[in-house]
Amino acid sequence: MTYKKLMFLFLFTLPLLTSCYDKIELEQQSYVVALGIDKGEDEGSYTFSFQIANPEVGSTMATAGSSEEPEETVSILGSDIITATSLANSFVTKKIMLDHMKIIVVSEEVARSEDFIRVIQSASRIPQIRGSVQIIVSKEGASQFLEKNKPTMETRPHKYFQYMLQRAQQTGIIPDADIHRFFQITEGDADLFLAIYATTTKEENKTNKKGDHDYLAGQIPKQGGNPTQFMGSAVFKEGMMIDTLTGEDTRLCNILDKTVDMDELFMSFPDPVKPTYQVGFNYAQSSEPKVSIDYDNKANHASIDVVVPFELEIIAIPSMVDYALNQDDQNQLIQKFERTIEAKTNQLITKSQETYGSDPFYWSLYIRKFFKDVPAYEKGDWNKKIYPNAAIHVDYQLKRLTFGKMINDSKINEVRD
Repeated sequence: MTYKKLMFLFLFTLPLLTSCYDKIELEQQSYVVALGIDKGEDEGSYTFSFQIANPEVGSTMATAGSSEEPEETVSILGSDIITATSLANSFVTKKIMLDHMKIIVVSEEVARSEDFIRVIQSASRIPQIRGSVQIIVSKEGASQFLEKNKPTMETRPHKYFQYMLQRAQQTGIIPDADIHRFFQITEGDADLFLAIYATTTKEENKTNKKGDHDYLAGQIPKQGGNPTQFMGSAVFKEGMMIDTLTGEDTRLCNILDKTVDMDELFMSFPDPVKPTYQVGFNYAQSSEPKVSIDYDNKANHASIDVVVPFELEIIAIPSMVDYALNQDDQNQLIQKFERTIEAKTNQLITKSQETYGSDPFYWSLYIRKFFKDVPAYEKGDWNKKIYPNAAIHVDYQLKRLTFGKMINDSKINEVRD
């Protein structure tokens, strides 16, 4: 091989040898699982809390008899997420990494302030924070929430948040509240954004009068276990929290929103034949809700018709009424359920029109086709003129009714003869 060929080969392979010059070993990094944001003492300052996971706890790398904690939470004052992260590295031994962060916990005090969008804005700039990071609003301070959250069955915090949020979203009691969705809805300046509502503080003497899921976080009458509760949603309009919705209302929002995926919804309502008992259902969407809008451009008025096809599986009949074989009682049961869920939906829609002046269902997607360009759409003003005055009709249509593995229940009069 000639000298020129050797030099060419050397110069060609030299850039490849520098590909790992900036590598950082795994044991040299601190992985943040959750970030908390609280108000600071001075205006424009915030307390940022970093919950750092210990990757060795619960893994095969852990040595027998190890007494290391599964996580560590540190807090520091700062003006934005990025500079606070850099400042925290002055006392955290390993480089803080935000690549694996699951949630951002914001205190309700910060969420209800006009400056919330200012402090959360930096999360969209730094590439290490993924768009799938979920926004949680805590009733108490965010640092207090992270400190009191002590799961006993899942010691690794990253797995706890992953499984907890995934399952709660599948059942519809909390919304899908990732950062990408927040900026998408907020910058669209039309619809309402729903964040996850959670707390570690329990409210006393809460009576449930409407349904099994008519609770906010902290109101569920539970005993024992981790004090943390995820239930309901925080309502955001124009980048600021304005209200809360219970788990039941959050479910209705998820049902009417085609951009949200859900699995099974278990619910109950009073037995129409024997109202002292409840009938338990497994509610399932047979297909996406059909949203159609008729828009009058001259009057700037919209009529919205929504058809929600669904299936029901009866899973509990404590009254032991024979709904499976008695067609009249079965029709009464179906009509009662449809009237109940439609009444609750209409109540939520009325609240969104009169109180919020905007919708949490992302229905502005269907009105945009009636405008030739963005300026015309903005002039129409969905959240101040069109939606609050729209005529809305929602129709729930049952496609299939089943009774689980058994058609008949035990005959109480034969058991107790």
